[in-house]
Amino acid sequence: MKVFIADKFPDHGIKKIESLGCQVIYNPDLKGDALVETLRTVAPDVLVVRSSKVTALILDTGHLSLVVRAGSGYDTIDVAAASARGIYVSNCPGKNSIAVAELTFGLILALDRRIADNVIQLRNGQWNKKEFSKARGLYGRTLGVIGVGQIGREVIKRAQAFGMQVVAWSRSLTPQRAEELGIIRKDSPEEVAAACDILTVHLALTPETRGLVGEKVFQALRPGVYFINTSRGGIVDYQALEKAIREKGIRAGLDVYPQEPAQATGTFKGDLPKLDAVYGTHHIGASTDQAQDAIAEETARIIQTYKETGHAPNVVNLCSRSPATHLLVVRHRDRGGVLAHVLHEVKSAGINVQEMENIVFEGAEAAIARIHLDQAVPAEVLNRIQTGNENIFEVNLQPLQG
Repeated sequence: MKVFIADKFPDHGIKKIESLGCQVIYNPDLKGDALVETLRTVAPDVLVVRSSKVTALILDTGHLSLVVRAGSGYDTIDVAAASARGIYVSNCPGKNSIAVAELTFGLILALDRRIADNVIQLRNGQWNKKEFSKARGLYGRTLGVIGVGQIGREVIKRAQAFGMQVVAWSRSLTPQRAEELGIIRKDSPEEVAAACDILTVHLALTPETRGLVGEKVFQALRPGVYFINTSRGGIVDYQALEKAIREKGIRAGLDVYPQEPAQATGTFKGDLPKLDAVYGTHHIGASTDQAQDAIAEETARIIQTYKETGHAPNVVNLCSRSPATHLLVVRHRDRGGVLAHVLHEVKSAGINVQEMENIVFEGAEAAIARIHLDQAVPAEVLNRIQTGNENIFEVNLQPLQG
């Protein structure tokens, strides 16, 4: 199995993948057309990326069957194009949670104590204790959290250690779970915004979350609230944020932006981080040695499982709900030609197979095939399946619950 790694990756992770019997091609400097051409020449089975964008053109380069995002977010991958080509997309969720939570609190503390401004003035030979002695402090303040996944929960732990109260919203957050976490559940992002002194966002970027934190959320914030985004730039309406900064005195700590350079170094064209009220970092939330080591281990585990079983862990682009309407169950002797016979009859009836598994019993004398179909099988076709092969014991058709 050929594995192409297109971004910076720890040496021990490369060695681990090579130890699986994989041929590893490591070239983190290729971008754009050069990457496309190299992938077309190399024709890897697996592509591993961190920041590189995976376009439909890249997915069309050869024999790719799995793309691994060495991180949690996968918005840099054209998932729809991968799904249309039958290419798995896997990620490494939760492996950078602590790193992102640490940066989140670093930004909160930096805003409250104006650490960057302190440093700049001292480097310029200025002493201004009078100005920088003004800070609110975090103890007893209310932190609002939008998104209570693994990163959000790590942030909550740290907030509670600082003696903060936490209010939160997440689509999956139930009253019982909120009680277990020791937080106050709100019914909407706007309600969280209205109740907090500091608001932080921890959501994955999906079609449902794009622009979720918009004008209504910023209108709900009280003047002077701190706003933190270490998730994805596309989740936040940055024009609405800039308006809130100018009109309501909101201060922001940002690690992510709607438009970021494709390379690790380059020119950044965004104007928002130039504002005095904004502390910006360079999308470094997951960039700790601990996080990268954990992600490398998980990437290797995904590739190993895929190589040994054909199943890829952490796949993000499988159909959440099968379009199948009926289940065809065939009990049969474990002999060659049985499944070919069944599938021939199904195809002849113009019926499409959505999913299929064949379970072999101990001793390999018998098996049971479970075939999900997009429509019912006519009685005469069922009869031909049953009588057309002597190794079939029983055929049963069941409607699936809608």
